[in-house]
Amino acid sequence: MASKTVYQMSARQIILLAFAAALIAVGATALLYSLTNFLRDKDPSMFTSAEEAPAIAAGISDPNTVTDEQNSIEVYKAISPGVAFINTTSYQQDFWGATQEGKGNGSGSVIDTNGHILTNYHVIEGAQKLSVSFGGEKSYPATLVGGDPDTDLAVIKIDPPPGLPVIPLGNSDALVVGQKVLAIGNPFGLDRTLTTGVISGLQRPIRARNNRPIDAAIQTDASINPGNSGGPLLDKFGRMIGINSQILSPAGGSVGVGFAVPVNTAKRVIPQILQYGEVRRPKLGASLPSIKDLADRGYRMPVQQGLLVLSVVPGGAAQQAGLHPVTDDAIGDIIISADGQTLNNTDDLFRLLDKKQFGDTVQLQVYRDGKTTTVPVKLTATPAAARGTTTTRRPVQ
Repeated sequence: MASKTVYQMSARQIILLAFAAALIAVGATALLYSLTNFLRDKDPSMFTSAEEAPAIAAGISDPNTVTDEQNSIEVYKAISPGVAFINTTSYQQDFWGATQEGKGNGSGSVIDTNGHILTNYHVIEGAQKLSVSFGGEKSYPATLVGGDPDTDLAVIKIDPPPGLPVIPLGNSDALVVGQKVLAIGNPFGLDRTLTTGVISGLQRPIRARNNRPIDAAIQTDASINPGNSGGPLLDKFGRMIGINSQILSPAGGSVGVGFAVPVNTAKRVIPQILQYGEVRRPKLGASLPSIKDLADRGYRMPVQQGLLVLSVVPGGAAQQAGLHPVTDDAIGDIIISADGQTLNNTDDLFRLLDKKQFGDTVQLQVYRDGKTTTVPVKLTATPAAARGTTTTRRPVQ
């Protein structure tokens, strides 16, 4: 019969072995923690806290386990307390010197426990007085933190009451046409109204009131009416995926074609609004009419497309890179493309620059003196004294 060797350990050996195992476990945990912090520092987007984007907002059941009706009820109950009813007041003098008072309203979403509320820029534009309510008669005075007219987004702030719920931000890059959405807002002053629908389209181009393009807007058939502006467009998990902003309607009411600014656009601009009160985007620092527009007005141009460097901002990126503006003796440079992307109008340039950071270098293909050359332009902040100005009255790009 084969024998088996049995190893026996003393109590002292068992204690030492246990101590060694504990040391190994502590070391492995520390190594994992250090590696996690390293990766987070290298790429913060790899890690998303539960507070920033919970899989399902608190108080909402897994949509797969309840009826669609119950899901709508739960989303409304969980999220509507964090939807703000924003009232605005503006004052202006008429021809006779009398002060006229203007009233307006819109919607907003509480985005943190400090009382910051995200809304549309056009909701608060021109307002001298802001107040916020969350249902009932209690009203909170609000102050403007800042805004970005280019994306039609703004942030206001109140002194938050205890327990004010925060609306979690979702991911608008993962949306698909046909998925359920819910809108909560204050149409026509009817506070915290719920409408539901689906995503009807994605990547819709819309424009802010300053005529800047807002790319990748979300189209929905959920009813959106005046007063809904600034309110959240939500998915079935209670996460905000868009900010309701515009409707397409010949009569001014909802006809089932509404648009929302993607929440990922908001994620990109909110930190700058909180820090600076505005969004600071790189600009070339030049006035750049399109070649097509000039040709349509009867000017004879040497190329068919591009942007003419009409004038430059003193000390701006274009001047520092040596771009040639129009003079009495020369037509000036024509920018044909940037980083390989053809430029037909200033919208094309704006979309490219909107993804850049200060310090980045853009490779411009430039038509100059009958030849094409490449000019690298390092994007720098436009000098404060020259912001918004060139030697002409055209807008600076």
